[in-house]
Amino acid sequence: MNTEAIRSQFPAIIGSRESHTTVFLDGPAGTQVPQSVIDAISDYYQTSNANSHGHFGHSARTDQLLMQTREKIATFLGASSPYCVSFGQNMTSLNFSLSKALMRTFEPGDEIFITQLDHESNRGPWLVLEERGIVCREIKLKEDGTLDLDQFAHDISDKTRLVCVGYASNILGTVNDIARIRSLCNSVGARLLVDAVHYAPHLSIDVKELDCDFLLCSAYKFYGPHVGILYSRPGLLDELKCDNLRTQEQVAPYKIETGTLNHAAIAGVEAAIDFLASLSSGSDLRSKLIDCMNQLHVHEMHLIRMLSKGLSDIHGLQIYGPSTDLDQRAPTISFTMDQFSAAELCQKLGSKGINAWDGHFYAIRTTEVLQLLERGGVTRMGISIYNNESDIERTVKVMKEIAN
Repeated sequence: MNTEAIRSQFPAIIGSRESHTTVFLDGPAGTQVPQSVIDAISDYYQTSNANSHGHFGHSARTDQLLMQTREKIATFLGASSPYCVSFGQNMTSLNFSLSKALMRTFEPGDEIFITQLDHESNRGPWLVLEERGIVCREIKLKEDGTLDLDQFAHDISDKTRLVCVGYASNILGTVNDIARIRSLCNSVGARLLVDAVHYAPHLSIDVKELDCDFLLCSAYKFYGPHVGILYSRPGLLDELKCDNLRTQEQVAPYKIETGTLNHAAIAGVEAAIDFLASLSSGSDLRSKLIDCMNQLHVHEMHLIRMLSKGLSDIHGLQIYGPSTDLDQRAPTISFTMDQFSAAELCQKLGSKGINAWDGHFYAIRTTEVLQLLERGGVTRMGISIYNNESDIERTVKVMKEIAN
């Protein structure tokens, strides 16, 4: 990928003297956005700022924008129809709404599986259903940072109604074996929900191939604004009773969307997908997006392997999760250092212009299982489309200076 040409499209990276000297390794918590996304949000307010379903031009343009963006997200996810795509304030809000809707289809004693590897947004909405007699069980985390699917195969039963699992871990970078999990769900007739928030920025998604019932992601992780996205299997959302007003359209994809949507942000989501497609070649949008994500994966894995190798040379530093030598892995790395807490290390990095995160990143159960919560969690660094080799070389140099 032409990283320098890509970097030039991000005002946060080229805009100021401070930006020029900053290394942005904080992407797992939200990426920077290109100028085209900023322009799309601004243009909406200048040309189309009106609510939907009106009999005038500004409103008609809003309606067109919403459908266009649903269509592009459906293409991004490999979905068969824009009517599979719902919008929300964020992934967590959508998942809470979905858990409430699915709750009405469950009986006391029914089981839901969540995992010890997931972000709390794919645990908390399901754990609250225990108040209604639903049983939440965990797929356990192994020492190597992967899920214990052999144990899960033993535990899943005809009581299991739903399995909620992340596609990729936002703390360890683990990519889960969704095909095997789907097969186990099929064996007992359970539905499958996939949290793809940390996967979507790094690898292409095909919901038809995954055969999932629901999939969630967030545009602010793939160079867009804060908008949550829910994919529902065709016809499935129509079967559910969602919390909404009687004035809401009672069909998919609208019935889980409450109140007026953030139209300007949704314009930014469309622009983010167009940005990714513009970086590659192909005969149609889907092929362009797949080509872009394939190139991006190669670029990101090259950099994360550089980073892992450099960090591995530092005495007293321990990296957690699967090896970066694996191809099916997110370009995210978490570690601890003997000398410093994660917060202390990130303060030192921040003073040197390197953006990294400390803590549990809402993967609090993972941090508990790894016995890292009491010491302040881990330091996390992640690769994004605008990172380059110079970023990694500088980061490793600074890390070695701090260690010494």
